[in-house]
Amino acid sequence: MDTAPSPSAARRPTLNGDSVSCDICVIGAGSAGLSVAAGAVQMGASVVLIEKGEMGGDCLNTGCVPSKALIAAAHKAHAAAASAAFGVTFPAPEIRFDTVHDHVHGVIAAIAPHDSVERFEGLGVMVIRAAARFLDTRTVEAGGRRIRARRFVVATGSRAAVPPVPGLAESGHLTNETIFGLRQRPDHLVIMGGGPIGDEMAQAFRRLGSQVTVIEQQAILGRDEPDAVAVVREALLADGVALMEGRKVAAVRRTADGVAVDLADGAPAITGSHLLVATGRRPNVEGLGLEAAGIATGDKGITVDARLRTSNRSVFAIGDVCGGPQFTHAAGYQAGIVIRNALFLLPAKVNYAALPRVTYTDPELAQVGLTEAEARKDGHAVEVLSSPLSMNDRAQAERRTDGFVRVVLGARGRILGATIVAPHAGEMIGLWALAISSGAKIGAVAGLVLPYPTLSEASKRAAGSHFTAKLFGPTTRAVVGFLQRIIP
Repeated sequence: MDTAPSPSAARRPTLNGDSVSCDICVIGAGSAGLSVAAGAVQMGASVVLIEKGEMGGDCLNTGCVPSKALIAAAHKAHAAAASAAFGVTFPAPEIRFDTVHDHVHGVIAAIAPHDSVERFEGLGVMVIRAAARFLDTRTVEAGGRRIRARRFVVATGSRAAVPPVPGLAESGHLTNETIFGLRQRPDHLVIMGGGPIGDEMAQAFRRLGSQVTVIEQQAILGRDEPDAVAVVREALLADGVALMEGRKVAAVRRTADGVAVDLADGAPAITGSHLLVATGRRPNVEGLGLEAAGIATGDKGITVDARLRTSNRSVFAIGDVCGGPQFTHAAGYQAGIVIRNALFLLPAKVNYAALPRVTYTDPELAQVGLTEAEARKDGHAVEVLSSPLSMNDRAQAERRTDGFVRVVLGARGRILGATIVAPHAGEMIGLWALAISSGAKIGAVAGLVLPYPTLSEASKRAAGSHFTAKLFGPTTRAVVGFLQRIIP
């Protein structure tokens, strides 16, 4: 949606003193809200966009973009350690963390113009930099103006959830909103939470020279296939990350040198220079006046139906604020659903069956559709296909053979899900997302011709294993033997 109409051609909100009328009012200029605003204005709607904080929201400023930039720096730092097996050696890398900081923020600055006020005003959107509050079911106040719209979209996102651990609030802890502001490398980073964010940051900071300890109440990456998680776990341990799984934090204390984390089992406290809290997210619903608009909320945020409508049918909610999948690509998908409903009155509904997710550790762990356990729980007749990276020639050439592709099939070769743990698994999972969304059967993937040697061949090999027993079984051998006897 980057081809913009000329500003003179775009429909504009109507001004009358302090009152504004428009087709769509979007509250929140993160990835979800920006996608709706850009799409709607370029399709001919008049749009008001309200944002009280930074344009681009969490993804650009404190989430996806800075974290992946930091991970990229960590990959470079790790290259020296990983090269000796190839006959290439380097001196130990000198890591200048202030320059790493500048790299991270340089990436943010490079992307920021795409999300800027100037770009959106150039598209014809009225941007109001202020907090928004519903006055009634059809009116929002922001920056001294009253906005009435045919449809509203609440896209205010989420923030780090800080658990009620004694002493944590006073500990000076970090979250994703503050950790990328560090210009000095933490000596010892203690991380509460072993989910994707915690594990990504653990590996990145360890590779950049910090001592790192992860404390997880259960097991790391609890949503994913256990044996895929086992590959990631081994990689973290090999990098020197200390993993404390099945351990509960009892209290947090400030110390002269940083912070101390007391464990519930009475084991010695974990002391570090910095503490990162990565224990989940909570929706940003405070101060919006949702009650005045008749918008219902729950523990996960704003309550929506499959069309992303709230209990006020003139108001939609998308992104993290409504408690669905908390991914930027999910927000973009939801924006398309809202545009179809709000502009074209089409009863489009969300369907997350083919929504992928990726944990950007090294190796990456990517998942789409159902895991084996989920498929069995849903009552499917399950067949599991798998191909280890050790059978892939590209993986052998790069000495990256820890990992696999796993595919979960249902009846008649229907693809229910896929898990990949491998270098660049996030780039490989798209094939399976397309297969699921298009209803392709496993034979379509098995019949692909892929370039050799590539990691993607592991997906084809896994798919082909569905046919191995039949193709090389006794019936085929009997048919071939008979034909060879009768063919001249």
